[in-house]
Amino acid sequence: MYSIEKIIREAMERGEFDDLKGKDKPLDLTAYFETPEELRMAYSILKNAGMVSAEIELLQEIAALKERLAVTHDERLRRKVRKAISEKQLQFNVMMERQKRSRK
Repeated sequence: MYSIEKIIREAMERGEFDDLKGKDKPLDLTAYFETPEELRMAYSILKNAGMVSAEIELLQEIAALKERLAVTHDERLRRKVRKAISEKQLQFNVMMERQKRSRK
């Protein structure tokens, strides 16, 4: 009988995890923890089904903009990216506030 640990260990030995995205980098769980606890499971199920909510889409856009900001050196472009991040963050905050109010 195979244990999950043994199956994973054997796959690691065969190098099946060598080309995974983000290898040797810490997991970015920011979007997970920014999502209200009561919605995390539902969003996880939707994500696994290939469907993403508007809130998660916004968080992904914010993350992509932050990555872009990290590699952008032109100050004019950096200001534009910062502004876009602020606008998306505001949109996300408004969505979360609406959800919070609708649950009361």
